[in-house]
Amino acid sequence: MHSTTTVQAPEASVAQPAPVKRLLSLDTLRGFDMFWIMGGEEIFHVLAKTTGAAWAIFLAEQFHHPDWNGFAPYDLIFPLFIFMAGVSTPFSIGSRLEKGASRGELARKVITRGLLLVLLGIIYNNGILAKSLADTRFPSVLGRIGLAGMFAQLIYIYSGQKAQYGWFGGLLVGYWLLMSFVPVPGCGAGVLTMECSFAGYVDRLLVPGHLYKDVHDPEGLMSTMPAICNALLGIFAGNLLRTDGRTLSQQQKTVQLIFAGFICLLIGMIWGVFFPINKNLWTSSFMLVTGGLSLLLLAIFYWIIDVKGVTGWTFFFTVIGMNSIMIYMSESFIDFGYTARELFGGILGFISNEPVKAVAGVFAFLAVKWAFLYFMFKKKVFLRV
Repeated sequence: MHSTTTVQAPEASVAQPAPVKRLLSLDTLRGFDMFWIMGGEEIFHVLAKTTGAAWAIFLAEQFHHPDWNGFAPYDLIFPLFIFMAGVSTPFSIGSRLEKGASRGELARKVITRGLLLVLLGIIYNNGILAKSLADTRFPSVLGRIGLAGMFAQLIYIYSGQKAQYGWFGGLLVGYWLLMSFVPVPGCGAGVLTMECSFAGYVDRLLVPGHLYKDVHDPEGLMSTMPAICNALLGIFAGNLLRTDGRTLSQQQKTVQLIFAGFICLLIGMIWGVFFPINKNLWTSSFMLVTGGLSLLLLAIFYWIIDVKGVTGWTFFFTVIGMNSIMIYMSESFIDFGYTARELFGGILGFISNEPVKAVAGVFAFLAVKWAFLYFMFKKKVFLRV
């Protein structure tokens, strides 16, 4: 049996200490996920724009969100990140619980981190300078990550495994019942449009400031319920991976991840017939489809990296994955495009082929971002919350 491949986490210079050990596959998958957020998808967009080739247009279309119902691979990026926050929970919080750490103390840290992410999300949306309440958007991607992870980790801290499964099923079914059977004034019950969904109605009633789409916010309060399940599913996967090798071999763990992934996909697609797969509403079917795909991706990365030990290609993504919040937030304050033009503009000027020049420009932009993260990596500066 192969031993699990781990890397010693550098001491964090910002926020809380990292877990003693980290799965290399998890850091690599996190970096792979963030690569597309930090600009990787632009490769396909510029190819589609400059070549007009059918294959390029098809690939570019996979990196757009559907207008409402439906699913595209680009929809997976956000829930995959929440899922991975769950996977790391048994390795960090679980190990501390086993060492006798106070549940109350861990809960306070979890709540602090969750609320800090909410605050960072507000800053990301609105900038540091104060805006009027009416002009402020409070829901955010970071806020969704913070709240979903926070509630899932609190469930983990205070509940046994059976109760955690109960929370998982209860949240998914409860959200479906609320969305399907609670009437919205002027619309009735179960009308899953932007204007008439129960989630949008609750957000209009309770969320201060303005919503992203005026009558609806994709990161609103109600749709956080099923997002918690993405993090809980990650916790279930983390529990599996952390199981003693004498109980389950790495091959058995991989098979179980794959099996669970296909089961989630199947249930999500069947449920989607009645409760459409919809990222904006984060429907229960959307959660299960993205959760199933997250499990399958984790299984693939775990098998290649931790089981087979094929790690030579991981460093590029690990540098990104270990500072994912840093690169996400830095785009609000650093003009990476300006740096890329100053450093590579002269070289790009010699390229006459327009598609090649456009793609090279994207790679230059990505290279500047990665160099920034590598510098932080070498200095052991990691923004973790």
